[in-house]
Amino acid sequence: MIRAYKFLLRPTVRQAQALSEMLRDHCSLYNGALQERRDAYRHPSKTSIKYGQQSAQLKEIRAFDPERQGRWSFSSQQATLRRLDKAFQAFFRRVKAGEKPGYPRFRGANWFDTVEFPKDGDGCRWGSTPHDPVTRVRLQGVGHVRVHKHRPVRGRVKTVSVKREGRQWYVVLACDNVPAQPLPATGAVTGIDMGVTHFLTTSEGAHVENPRHGKRNADALAEAQRALKAFPRRKRADRSAKHRRVVEMVAGLHRKVRRQRTDHAHKAALALVRDYDQIAHERLNIANMVRAPKPKPDPEQSGAFLPNGAASKAGLSRSILDAGWGVFLGILTQKAESAARVLIPVDPRNTSRTCPKCQHVDGENRDGEKFQCTSCQHIDHADRVGAWNVALRAGLVLPNVA
Repeated sequence: MIRAYKFLLRPTVRQAQALSEMLRDHCSLYNGALQERRDAYRHPSKTSIKYGQQSAQLKEIRAFDPERQGRWSFSSQQATLRRLDKAFQAFFRRVKAGEKPGYPRFRGANWFDTVEFPKDGDGCRWGSTPHDPVTRVRLQGVGHVRVHKHRPVRGRVKTVSVKREGRQWYVVLACDNVPAQPLPATGAVTGIDMGVTHFLTTSEGAHVENPRHGKRNADALAEAQRALKAFPRRKRADRSAKHRRVVEMVAGLHRKVRRQRTDHAHKAALALVRDYDQIAHERLNIANMVRAPKPKPDPEQSGAFLPNGAASKAGLSRSILDAGWGVFLGILTQKAESAARVLIPVDPRNTSRTCPKCQHVDGENRDGEKFQCTSCQHIDHADRVGAWNVALRAGLVLPNVA
């Protein structure tokens, strides 16, 4: 298996300064390579520049600017150029597919926060001081940086990335050949139905409550954003101390919500893989579920539009994003693989409208959280019915419907 481990770095003042300079120079390299591609294509010859051509220029760039570009790992600079190349590949793919293109943009100092080292031992070294009880990672141009290693690293370290989040620094290890840790078999199976009133419901009728972390922190975030709006837009170096504090406050609140949401997803997923051998879930297309409805032009009045329910849909979309279904399903997939559990995605259409007793499908079967079949009058909780139908579609053998 392939797994990623994220650890907090504890750099000294000089090391933190060097890390900031490393991000600055890699950002400059990224923007310079992007500008070269733009200029080449705007030329009458419509020249197309590829990664190989830009990578071949690195030796000259490092020799011309030894105090900045020459300080850092050659491989990490190649990884930054590959990052730009992937952005262009994705751009051309979207153009061919008829989607919104999204041309690669220049990165500001606040929008370039990660440097990748493609191979452990090439410009970086994980566990660089084995004789020292404190774990450290060596980064070229920075030195041996102390790591807060809160759990063991399994498998073989393939790539090392350094990431900045606010004022904190992290190291992210991508490892392969990570051994599985199977859990004892329980013989139990279940289906789960995702929701916003309840985060999820199992086919046994057990509910996991939705913590609504985004909604609970909405007032504090709105107040911080109002304070931020009072300042005019400035470059990072030109901001006042108060402006910087407000920016960090807004970013800190966003990080807090993201971590709370991820923590809840980890705990809910772990509880499921501990209790069940097979878990069926809906194959959700969340991007389509939160897409805003198309406007409806009024045929009787030019330039006017009919109501399309966009306001109510915006509230539902906000609740779906706050629940973090995509984050949860990704974590559940990883934990199920590690624990040797079986995860079965199924088509979610009409799962909450189909009677599990007589299989009658009717939109009127469901009224909010209440399910009452219009054919056989079977009554149950709508979320439990959805979870039950998910399990049945996955072919799981469940007890008879109560």
